[in-house]
Amino acid sequence: MRHHLIPHDTPALGSISRTAASLPDRVTGDSPTTTMLSTRLPGQPYLQSHSASVSSSSSLNEPVTYPLNGDLPVPNSGRTEDFPTDSPPISKVATATSEIPHLIHSPSQAAPRINLSGRVINVLSNLPHAIVHAGEEKFHIRHRRGNSAQYSALSFIKQQTDWESIIVAWTGEIESTPNPVDNMPQEDVEDLTSEKITELEADLQTASAEYGTVHPVWLLGKGQSRWRKYAENIIWPILHYIQGEPTDGRQEKNWWCDYVTLNEAYADKIISVYKPGDIIWIHDYYLFLLPQILRMKLPNAYIGMFLHSPFPSSEYFRCLPKRKELLEGVLGANLVATQSYAFSRHFISSCARLLGVETAPNYISAFGIHVTVDTIPIGIDTVSVERDAFQTSVDEKVLALQKLYPDKKIIIGRDRLDSVRGVVQKLYAFEMLLYLYPEWIEKVVLIQVTSPAYTNTAKTEKKISEMIAHINGRFGGLHFVPVQHYPQHIARDEYLALLRVADLGLITSVRDGMNTTSLEFVVCQKEKHSPLVLSEFTGTAGTLVDAMQVNPWDSVGVAHAINQCLLQDKSTNAAVESKLYKTVTTNTVQHWVYRFLSRLVRNLESHDQTHMTPTLNRALLHNKYENAQRRLFLFDYDGTLTPIVRDPAAAIPSARLHTTLQKLCDDPRNTVWIISGRDGEFLDKWLGDNKQLGFSAEHGCFIKPVGSTHWTNLAEQVDMSWQDDVKEIFDYYTERTQGSSVEVKRAALTWHYRRADPEFGVFQARECRNHLEQTVCKKFDVEIMAGKANLEVRPRKFNKGEIVKSIINDFGPTNRPDFIICLGDDATDEDMFKALYKTSPRARSNSATTPGATAEELELLKLSDSTTTEKVAYERSADGLFPVTVGPASKLTTAMWHLIDPAAVLDTLSVLTGDMALGEVASYVSVDTKGKQKKPSQ
Repeated sequence: MRHHLIPHDTPALGSISRTAASLPDRVTGDSPTTTMLSTRLPGQPYLQSHSASVSSSSSLNEPVTYPLNGDLPVPNSGRTEDFPTDSPPISKVATATSEIPHLIHSPSQAAPRINLSGRVINVLSNLPHAIVHAGEEKFHIRHRRGNSAQYSALSFIKQQTDWESIIVAWTGEIESTPNPVDNMPQEDVEDLTSEKITELEADLQTASAEYGTVHPVWLLGKGQSRWRKYAENIIWPILHYIQGEPTDGRQEKNWWCDYVTLNEAYADKIISVYKPGDIIWIHDYYLFLLPQILRMKLPNAYIGMFLHSPFPSSEYFRCLPKRKELLEGVLGANLVATQSYAFSRHFISSCARLLGVETAPNYISAFGIHVTVDTIPIGIDTVSVERDAFQTSVDEKVLALQKLYPDKKIIIGRDRLDSVRGVVQKLYAFEMLLYLYPEWIEKVVLIQVTSPAYTNTAKTEKKISEMIAHINGRFGGLHFVPVQHYPQHIARDEYLALLRVADLGLITSVRDGMNTTSLEFVVCQKEKHSPLVLSEFTGTAGTLVDAMQVNPWDSVGVAHAINQCLLQDKSTNAAVESKLYKTVTTNTVQHWVYRFLSRLVRNLESHDQTHMTPTLNRALLHNKYENAQRRLFLFDYDGTLTPIVRDPAAAIPSARLHTTLQKLCDDPRNTVWIISGRDGEFLDKWLGDNKQLGFSAEHGCFIKPVGSTHWTNLAEQVDMSWQDDVKEIFDYYTERTQGSSVEVKRAALTWHYRRADPEFGVFQARECRNHLEQTVCKKFDVEIMAGKANLEVRPRKFNKGEIVKSIINDFGPTNRPDFIICLGDDATDEDMFKALYKTSPRARSNSATTPGATAEELELLKLSDSTTTEKVAYERSADGLFPVTVGPASKLTTAMWHLIDPAAVLDTLSVLTGDMALGEVASYVSVDTKGKQKKPSQ
């Protein structure tokens, strides 16, 4: 039964019953005379708590001050956790991020060269309206609760800007209404006819007309909630600093496959409506994989992502088993924006620590593009809130509430019923207020409204109920109930009346992204000027710096803050409210829209995005592999099949690698080569037992074909007298670089500095290379190759590319492999990629139509043409050609695809051998309305 907060007749005691049983008295923290409060007086600098009873997390969300134009985050605190202590000062970082001279209000204001279409594709986790099954063939459309700021943004884009608004979102579960006869729910809707889908899409479009053109993502079938399980049960807790219980991972694996399918279904729908020049604006953690999946098909798309939830420190995010895949997915976007400076900092740090990409305080260089990371806090539609809050119907409810609680101070709380919203902490603080200040008993009441959460919250609900019963039993009576709890959704006019009548707003979230209640409270207090007590952990704490900010874990400190605010004089309250009101009405949701679009457009104008290297599309690869009759695998070793390690001798193949290579070799249609810079002795020792492998050692100087038992020295007739000079120079730098060493091969010499101090090693390598170029390279026909923390000198005429051309030519002109995959991780492997292009039938045909141009020149010409770049990878795959670079790929590469690390390489090969399902890895595939993969086109 729904309880009305505002009775229409006789006031009631409330919906919460008292209990005689009470919990033991609880006092948290030091005595009130000795505790140093974790509070801040309005308008004064924030002070950290020094109470010994509460230890704050190392990843606090520092308050951030935003100027009125909202373009520049400036932290109040100088803490730089998750960044080196020698990172640039915040003032310099802020200057570097100020790249928006003015906001872009229309697509016509952007630079002509980026050729905007004027359309914004808003990609949401759910449509604004839900479909409800009312029995038999009857359906109706219902508006979803929550996400008011996001829906206001959609409405603004559609109705008040020059941008065309398009919405792509999942329908969500098709809900069933109870049967009026036996009150039993209807069965899930597992399928719909194409006619019914068309009919419902028309209904959804009519209902959502104020937001834009709707393109629903349909995922039906049994257990429709499974599509959100991984996001809500695995990702959401980690984002809010909650670690789950250890499991065997089987259920999580199934959830992950569904999460991948969800993102692939979105990509399929977006690509079906996409036009060149569209801006694709993706929202929140349900769609972390989507930017990179889109890049597989649309390398030149303009993609922005906004994270509405918090983002944790790298030490928490690394607890996710799929941490790399999720980060890699997000980095397909041109712009990643968050609610708080701390969240942006944590995201950059996680990418640097977990992916190894090049980062700066305001951007990440990954996969060939410049990914801007910015803080753009969302606001609310203040005009709409203020209009609704001061209507006559709300005035009447305000008067009713005042009559219901005469001569009492009213504290208001409205939260979702989950562990991170801090309802438990709020109740502890309220209990402490009544304990420390007994004069408030029977003079103050807490009205707490809690709406249902996304996840299972039975434990939290039980705790809240027990605490409310305890407080009401200890401090209340028949004539006074200090805590009024309403665990339900309430009407908007009742909610706004509560915000207006409040003598104090109390928000004690322990982790929060966007908290609209705090912003709406400020607007509703335009006339009354009641103070706001706000947790420092909310996403809006950085914006509302003039509010009374507290540490919700310090119940004593929060109690003192409540008492202070309740006793504060009206002039102080009015002054603080004036500042808060100005902040909220300046940083509106409309301003947020303009800022986000402007920041994305400026990024596109300032940085060349045409060299994006998309993630390898495993679905496409698998399809070509299955249909090929002659397949060729060309693998580098270090950094490709095995991770880079500090000691090169320790880079030995894993058991999984041995098994995977053996399965590939066992297929008679496959030919597998290892083309490495390693010497033949190492390759024989660790991989030589597999006689079906072909080997090339020392970057092409030695070769051992498939089935052979001995090595052929291709450099036997080459002058090697240069080795003594190189050895002398390498020894010179080894003596002066602690942790470095020299590796002497039969046809090459390598200087390793992987164990040296990273910065000093790079400096010494640069000096060493200059030394070699001024001496040895002028006397001998050799070249210097820079690898992963090493320098190698070798004869110029030998490289991996020459070996690749030789291997392909050995097949003969009529038996050329119809599937070739080549994987490598450093500069020496670029020779292999270039050689593949030179042997490509498409390259030869292009050479015939462009006299005088080499295949490599044609490739570079094609890469520089932004109108054809997004077709290149798929043209190569049409030839069955897959050049793949491995690693974060901050550098430009001639490869058409990338994989993040050797583990991703093994996962990809496992898909081909059948040891891993294709659904376990993100790819661009088409899915039907039940999430089943459609058969790829040949």
